[in-house]
Amino acid sequence: MAVVVEKVPGAKASAPAQFGLINLLKVIAAQLIVLHHLAFYGPMADYARPLMPDVIDWLDSFARIAVQVFLVIGGFLVAKSLFPQGQPGAINPLATVWRRYAKLVPPFMVAILCAVAASALATRWMTHDSISPPPDLLQLAAHALLLQGVLGYDSLSAGAWYVAIDFQLYAVVAMLVWLCGRVSGAGRRRWLMPAVVVLGISTSLLYFNRDPNWDEWAPYFFGSYGLGIMAWLASDPKRRPRAVALLVAMILAPTLVALVLDFRLRIAVALAVTCVLFLFGRARTGAFSYWGMSAINRLAQISYSMFLIHFPVCLLINAAFARFVPPEPHYQALGMLAAWAASVLAGAIFYRCVELPLGRILQAATAAAARTAFV
Repeated sequence: MAVVVEKVPGAKASAPAQFGLINLLKVIAAQLIVLHHLAFYGPMADYARPLMPDVIDWLDSFARIAVQVFLVIGGFLVAKSLFPQGQPGAINPLATVWRRYAKLVPPFMVAILCAVAASALATRWMTHDSISPPPDLLQLAAHALLLQGVLGYDSLSAGAWYVAIDFQLYAVVAMLVWLCGRVSGAGRRRWLMPAVVVLGISTSLLYFNRDPNWDEWAPYFFGSYGLGIMAWLASDPKRRPRAVALLVAMILAPTLVALVLDFRLRIAVALAVTCVLFLFGRARTGAFSYWGMSAINRLAQISYSMFLIHFPVCLLINAAFARFVPPEPHYQALGMLAAWAASVLAGAIFYRCVELPLGRILQAATAAAARTAFV
């Protein structure tokens, strides 16, 4: 399913070919999440609602479903990373999970501290439910361990729950890859991982995802994440048509049954994204940027940073507009647009100044530890 892209006149050479569709989906989903939080948190949306009630109501109620895009893409990419050929391998689960933790948490905690500082400043300008009270050390420690929801602490930033869930899901898949590798031995049975993943999807969609009491735990979200894994496996061009057809049936059967029994829009969206990734997810955009793909790739690159830092940015702009700007719908709508633009800019700065340097430090520390281990 590889896509060959010819050089377009005027195109500029860029980085190695990327999954262009995945980057586009990430960009759209990330922007929708920012807009959802702008509509859900802070007084600007309340003041601007008479100007565009349908838009703000839609962003408030439905834009959050964009999280399903991230969940399915996360499953797709974790399969590409941990078992690209579809067979369980001999991985070190603890080291694999630790690398994921070390990648997610340092920038996450910087963003949490920014959110704490933003809340402290925002209290001087407005009173609103979106402002968190000053945390104690236990609450900060729970966030550092990505256990804030499990331990019953309020999140200090919007979206903090998703980072914790992403880590849980990654850890679950890493353990499954390791366990299946141990069970299958040298034979590495080709159908073991798909069977285990479909069992997890079925259990999640038919039971856990129907009970909100599980929404702080990975099983609640494994249905969408597992669909992404299956999209990677089914889109393997080396598989025979019969094998592909069987994998597609393994995707559709439990998901359609779950939707018939209890229709959930979020699961329908996850299935739609899965189908798109199955058909086009492995397509690469080529070695040249064109039609704005360079900008899309850049926005996708900073999407995690923007996801982390947008809440304190939006909180401060909400507070500033509440204190210094008249509560007129047009002014407050401009404030929402300003907060959206500032979130993108802050994401780019956060990526360059926080996420990227911390990643380099982690790589250097990991390389040094590896050298020490072999001395």
